[in-house]
Amino acid sequence: MPAEWEPHRGTWLSWPHKEASWPGKFGSVPAIFARMVRHLAHHEEVHINIAGPEMEHDVRRLLADEGADSGPVFFHYNPTNDAWCRDHGPIFLQRDEAGGRAQAIVDWKFNAWGGKYPPYDLDDVVPTRVGQELGIPVFDPGIVLEGGSIDVNGLGTLLTTEACLLNRNRNPELDQAAIEVYLRSYFGVAHILWLGEGIVGDDTDGHVDDLTRFVNPNTVVTVVEDDPADENYEPLQSNLERLNRMTDQDGCPLRVVTLPMPRPLYHDGQRLPASYANFYIANGIVLLPAYDPERDEQAHATLQSLLPGREIIGIDCTDLVWGLGAFHCVTQQWPALD
Repeated sequence: MPAEWEPHRGTWLSWPHKEASWPGKFGSVPAIFARMVRHLAHHEEVHINIAGPEMEHDVRRLLADEGADSGPVFFHYNPTNDAWCRDHGPIFLQRDEAGGRAQAIVDWKFNAWGGKYPPYDLDDVVPTRVGQELGIPVFDPGIVLEGGSIDVNGLGTLLTTEACLLNRNRNPELDQAAIEVYLRSYFGVAHILWLGEGIVGDDTDGHVDDLTRFVNPNTVVTVVEDDPADENYEPLQSNLERLNRMTDQDGCPLRVVTLPMPRPLYHDGQRLPASYANFYIANGIVLLPAYDPERDEQAHATLQSLLPGREIIGIDCTDLVWGLGAFHCVTQQWPALD
């Protein structure tokens, strides 16, 4: 699995339509997606899963309103239950072959984060539908895994969490050693790094893309909470301590850079999983969720120093995160072939 910062052919999205995922705030969500498309389409293709022609008409009109209708935007009639393409979308793999590179898709089972939000039958088959449409081979491991639960450096190291992958609501018949066999076999990695708990409010049971992300082969950014009284303080400090002891696939210590957490964000009394780690790296840009002007600026500066060749684009996600996810959760990269 190539690293996210490697060249993309495009980005996959699943257009939002499930109002129950953003109760009382859905109205603003499609416009946030349209802004994402506008920025992405300046740099790479954008492929959007939609239910059919009627939805395509509505989405095209919204994209036109946002000035996002002139770039390489493509629609695919793959109906979905929800919009979290990182977790149900196609994960693309590559391998070297004589004369170039070949690609494939891996289609893990999807059970809506442990059966929390049925139905999820449409989401579960999206990767195979994409593979069939594009003529790309699809591998089916036969176990549950979401794209937001892993992150890779493209050279053989994978980062994940015990809280998610060892949760009994995913693959209760598998222990850590058995899960590692699947990760090695289907992502082509050799070295697996395990963090502990996720952030408060994360209904995915601790996805790593709200915690810690590779930004180059040897460097990770990880969120920390400065307030010892905050319920995120201890689990994030514990993850930081683990990272400081970790190495890459070659035995070299990781370079660990911290990102702040935004100040606690609530809606209807519920703590939301707002995190600056949920950014998305595309060709030439990084989409950074914005929540808190002062800390947004700190996160922006940190990522700009680590990804100097890309423009860091902050977009307000205070409404989007009411759905319990942000930019990384709704995107899936399509790596370019050499």
